[in-house]
Amino acid sequence: MTKYARDEFDRVPETSSRQGVHRVASESSRRRLGPILAVGVVALAIGLVAFLFLPKLGITPSGSPLMAAGSALSSPSASAETPQGTASPGAEPSADPGAVPSASETPSAGSPPSEVPSAEAQAVDKSQAVAVYNGTTTAGLAGRVSSTVAGEGWTLGPVGNWGGMPQQSSVIYYSGAEQKANAEALGELLNITSLVDSAEFQQPVVVVLGPGFQ
Repeated sequence: MTKYARDEFDRVPETSSRQGVHRVASESSRRRLGPILAVGVVALAIGLVAFLFLPKLGITPSGSPLMAAGSALSSPSASAETPQGTASPGAEPSADPGAVPSASETPSAGSPPSEVPSAEAQAVDKSQAVAVYNGTTTAGLAGRVSSTVAGEGWTLGPVGNWGGMPQQSSVIYYSGAEQKANAEALGELLNITSLVDSAEFQQPVVVVLGPGFQ
């Protein structure tokens, strides 16, 4: 017993149902949290079942990561789907290593390679004027040789004595490469081997008879 006198705060009805404010608040909070926890447990259980058992049954929810990964693995890339031998748009066709060259590219067997016609193979033009000069002391030599040249069908040019520098041997002068074939033909006819390309003469071919000409 206390030594203090009792007051109005000590008068508590014995039949009152109140047990304290803190106890009432604790009971109400437990009542509110119970349904929330139950719903969370049920949702977690449903998620585990869907994650573990549905893929084994072949059921995959649309838009799920598993479906996206499966579609990425099952669909090959566009480059792998392109058939071999089909050129993609804008790409140049590659050369076929097994292609057989055409007849124009394959040289025929036994055919000689094409060559540029040489001066010897050029046609002889006997219509070109041939001048004949005597560079020796033998009288009438130029006339005799010019008769031989004309007898072979050549066109004669000037015929006379040589007025230039003394010659050591007989020479045939020709003007340009186009007259070389004519000079060679005359050299074979007159047995003259010295041929000189010169632009000093106005005649296409000039035959100068030197000492020792036979």
